Amino acid sequence: MKKRLFVENAMLLTVTSLLLRVAGMFFRIYIANKVGDEGMGLYQLIFSLYNFGITLATTGVSVASTRMVAEWLARDGGNPRQLAGRVVRYSLLVGGAAGVLLYVSAEPACTMLLQDERAILAVRILAPSLPCMAVGAALRGCFSACRNVRSSSGSQIFEQIVRIALVAYLLPRFLPYGVSIACAVIVVGNTVSEFLSALYMAISWKRYVAKMGSKPAKALEHPLRDYAAMSAPVTATRGIGSLLVTAENMIVPACLASWFGERAAALSAFGQLKGMAMPVLFFPFSFLATISTLLLPEITEAHAKNDTKGLERLVRSTMLVTSLVSVLMGGLFTIFSAELGQALYHSEEIGFYLRVIGPLAPLMYLESMVDGILRGLGEQIATFRYSVCDSCLRIAGTLLLVPRFGMAGFLFVMLYSNLFTSVLNLLRMLRVTGMRYDWSLWAIKPCISLAAGFVAYRFVLLPLVGAAMGLVVRLIAGMLTVGICYLLFLWLTGCISKEKLEAFRPKAKR
Repeated sequence: MKKRLFVENAMLLTVTSLLLRVAGMFFRIYIANKVGDEGMGLYQLIFSLYNFGITLATTGVSVASTRMVAEWLARDGGNPRQLAGRVVRYSLLVGGAAGVLLYVSAEPACTMLLQDERAILAVRILAPSLPCMAVGAALRGCFSACRNVRSSSGSQIFEQIVRIALVAYLLPRFLPYGVSIACAVIVVGNTVSEFLSALYMAISWKRYVAKMGSKPAKALEHPLRDYAAMSAPVTATRGIGSLLVTAENMIVPACLASWFGERAAALSAFGQLKGMAMPVLFFPFSFLATISTLLLPEITEAHAKNDTKGLERLVRSTMLVTSLVSVLMGGLFTIFSAELGQALYHSEEIGFYLRVIGPLAPLMYLESMVDGILRGLGEQIATFRYSVCDSCLRIAGTLLLVPRFGMAGFLFVMLYSNLFTSVLNLLRMLRVTGMRYDWSLWAIKPCISLAAGFVAYRFVLLPLVGAAMGLVVRLIAGMLTVGICYLLFLWLTGCISKEKLEAFRPKAKR
């Protein structure tokens, strides 16, 4: 039963995440074509401030709700209706406080920090969405602890449909009024969709707990204290980290303006990198995000029960899948950077950014996955220290290099930043779990397999039919060729096998 439930949830989350990322990526392409590079730069500035509010409103909420309900079910097994109700009320207070803070600070933050008054209206429109996001995060955590992802997936799809439909209807009508109004219209879709998504989740949870029966549960003992003990450290650490990231996103356009000599060009370059190239780079992460979402309760349970073998099995299997996916995706972005830039945005600059950042994809994916593992092991303090050091280094590097070297300096900052954090998080995980890094299985064999796929594309496919294919056909055929050869060589070198992939599935309970 547990095997089947885990696999079903993984498949459902993968499909949902893939659909959402496809829709989100094409939605960004649509917005970019409507508002232009400068509009995307302003849009990214708005969301750099908004993301700080999201961190305050949801980060600790999600972790606390998942862990509290998971521990409740493991210890007591009763209906978590009462516990979930308390968690949702606490989350609403936290999200409401974050929303008020964002609304009140919108004008001074946009004027003095973002240095762009055009963002004030959009930031204020986004403020009411934070309590809705907090409630949704709490309920998603409850569903995740119960190993039920259907309602969460349904709410996310519903939310995306509402957002895209509303923006697609309003944006063309308000676009002539300028970039500021266009960004405000875009975030209206965000706020409305978050409210409806939270309502959807609340109705779904009410129906779900009604079907769980009324098995007697122990009385709650200090739920507020437990909630605060789990959420406050995560919120504080992530909040400080998010604040530093927000500060960095505010500093980058200012430093780029010193290089370009004008703010419009700086916003355009910032929008191309952060708003257009980076979403494409993280698009394939939907597969790994599914694993990360399912891992947190599994790792928490194994760690709580001191199940060393089960924990090591989960971590090794996760590292294998992460390495295989990230190496392939990084290679595809590097090899087909020019074709992707032209096909998606008709831009050579986007292709250049993908070519430079593509080799960093394995580090970015690895960092995100290892961070999820460490959170499940209760190592939030360690990851907080690393993220603070990383943000300080990024800010210092940005102030030092970007005014002198422009985007080349910022790309170099991204390089050493991702190398720094991924290595530190990986070393911490290996130390906590007592494992060793498997260089052959997680690095050498995937890289050899990728090289074989590139050789097949460059020296077999292109000389035979390259000139007869159009841009999109060449892109699809090339990616398929590299991907098939990659999987074939992984199998030939013994990097993937039925036994290795079977180890990723949780053991069935008797």
